[in-house]
Amino acid sequence: MSFGDTVLRAAGLLLMLAALAFAAGKAPDRPLDSLLPRWAPPPSDFLELDGQLVHVRDQGPASDPLPLVLIHGTSASLHTWEGWAGELARTRRVISFDLPGFGLTGPSADGDYRDVRYVAFVRALLARLGVGRAIVAGNSLGGGIAWQLALADPARVAGLVLVDAAGHQAEPEAEAVPLVWRLARLPVLREGLRWVLPRRAVEDGVRSVYGDPGRVDAALVDRYYELALREGNRAALMRRLDQLAPGPVARLGEIRVPTLILWGGRDRLIPPRWAQAFHQALPGSRLVVFPQLGHVPQEEDPAATLAALRGWLPEVAR
Repeated sequence: MSFGDTVLRAAGLLLMLAALAFAAGKAPDRPLDSLLPRWAPPPSDFLELDGQLVHVRDQGPASDPLPLVLIHGTSASLHTWEGWAGELARTRRVISFDLPGFGLTGPSADGDYRDVRYVAFVRALLARLGVGRAIVAGNSLGGGIAWQLALADPARVAGLVLVDAAGHQAEPEAEAVPLVWRLARLPVLREGLRWVLPRRAVEDGVRSVYGDPGRVDAALVDRYYELALREGNRAALMRRLDQLAPGPVARLGEIRVPTLILWGGRDRLIPPRWAQAFHQALPGSRLVVFPQLGHVPQEEDPAATLAALRGWLPEVAR
């Protein structure tokens, strides 16, 4: 066999393997209606806001004068807070929602996923829900939105809870960045994500942000995987990653509301030294680190993180 024949056979084998990989990972977008039965049971609701259909859960007593507002992170959804929301809603009004570009809310019409646009979205949503003042909690991207909301609309934020919050120009450990996020930022490969999304890649991504990957079960992976396939979400993720920029961290000292900072000690995406940076910049803030938890501690161990929140809430009342 000649050298040319060998090259042709090798190329053919590579093409065959690529075709098999494509077939195995082929995952077309899923229409919203197909996802509702599993991921939007009561108390889920949908409301229209500036032409966007928003997935919302508004739980607990409507008479609560100081609701808790929970904002999720990149590639997550309101479900990440259910361990908190179910317990808190026994006595408090709890509002959670899917941000544009994620979960069941889906992509925004204008393709604008900058932090400033998300802050404007949250302000409009709270006004629509009749929320004057609230305790605002956010994880990762949601944490960055929460503290920037406190700067943009200080009269609305009575207390702040930052859970492994974004906003600093943090450098993650390379292996902690989910593969899907890395591919979404590569010009040549990113278009393939519109058609191919191996479930295993999503599973590896979720496991990488947990302090104890053993806590990740099939149902959790199903949630992240199926919501990633909601029509338009993968394209929205690409746009969001293109628009990433640090927040106005030089202004953190202007925030004068009670602030609780919760952080996973095993967070490799936004490592714990950034918890210290927030703590130093926010006068009077309280910092609690959970040594065994990762980037989404409120999801990984709702009971432990909720206990810390409940111990802090009286500070807001005072």
